[in-house]
Amino acid sequence: MPDNFFAETEQVAFMTQNVPPGIDFSNDPLLQGRNFSYLDTQLKRLGSPNFTHIPINAPKCPFAHFQQDGHMAMRNPVGRTNYQPNSRGEGPRQDPVRGFRSFQEDMESPKVRLRAESFADHYSQARQFYDSQTVTEKTHIAMALTFELAKCESVVIRERMVSHLLNINEALAGTVADRLGMKTLPKPADAAVTPRDDLPASPALSIIQNGPDSFAGRKVGVLVSNGCDGKLLKALQTAIEAEGAVMELIAPKVGGVETADGTELPAHHMIDGGPSVLFDAVALLLSEEGAERLAGEATARDFVADAFAHCKFIAFTAGAAPLLAKAGVAADADEGMIPLDSAASVAGFIESCAKLRLWARETRVKL
Repeated sequence: MPDNFFAETEQVAFMTQNVPPGIDFSNDPLLQGRNFSYLDTQLKRLGSPNFTHIPINAPKCPFAHFQQDGHMAMRNPVGRTNYQPNSRGEGPRQDPVRGFRSFQEDMESPKVRLRAESFADHYSQARQFYDSQTVTEKTHIAMALTFELAKCESVVIRERMVSHLLNINEALAGTVADRLGMKTLPKPADAAVTPRDDLPASPALSIIQNGPDSFAGRKVGVLVSNGCDGKLLKALQTAIEAEGAVMELIAPKVGGVETADGTELPAHHMIDGGPSVLFDAVALLLSEEGAERLAGEATARDFVADAFAHCKFIAFTAGAAPLLAKAGVAADADEGMIPLDSAASVAGFIESCAKLRLWARETRVKL
């Protein structure tokens, strides 16, 4: 996890031409094109030819090259010459023995611009990918396509896209067409090469089938109120941390709450700034009085309703009933709603969280 997302992620300058000494580039035309274009990308995005001076992009080992000075330089070598040959007899020079040299490839036949016949098959890999997904993932693909195509104002383009989907999977095309309000399906798009139907489904292509086997590295958001059960909260925190996950408290006020035994607990977020979308699972540790107060807060109702709609596991104490009712979420809606009343129930909640989502709920919350 980065200490600073901007410095360590947003400023990363990925370029295909950044390779260790001794590794050269193949003749692949796509790679050769990117070797040129990616440098222009970073010059524009990071604003200086010295973007390699930024710590996240800087070499971590000794290096030597002819580059020096320029806009926003953060390393300024001492010396008057950074090129060879020069009349001063100083400055860097590549070692003729150990220095990098490109491999001298013997070419016995002419290079031609040639595209393999398989490039004309536009659908077979997409068909194999779709066939390899779980039912839930297939639904997500259809929803994503519908979401994007619904923003396209041209009916002709929508129909054209569905005609391509027919060459991938007829059921997928039918679902998308129905969601877009198309009364009839267009004819399949003309395929340059007939799509293959002999590619077997591969479980390796499914995210859900290759999901994590623990909740480690995830985050639980716990909504608390004055009068909540401090011992139960402590047991929940211990179980979450033992799993390698993180617990953060959300309260009506960021100053925190006072538990039933008088312990004061500061919060990480106030309810207005700690929505459930920030967390992988949520828990409601509320007194009945606290839940009734939160039931009048739109952000608190959204905290519960959004978590349920996003198929997250929700643990709750008996006192949370007023907020659950106001959010329109039944305490016994499904196995993803987990009552918290003992150490055993805490363990069951953490075990369930390893699944990340209760996908069976999706058919109830999505049309």
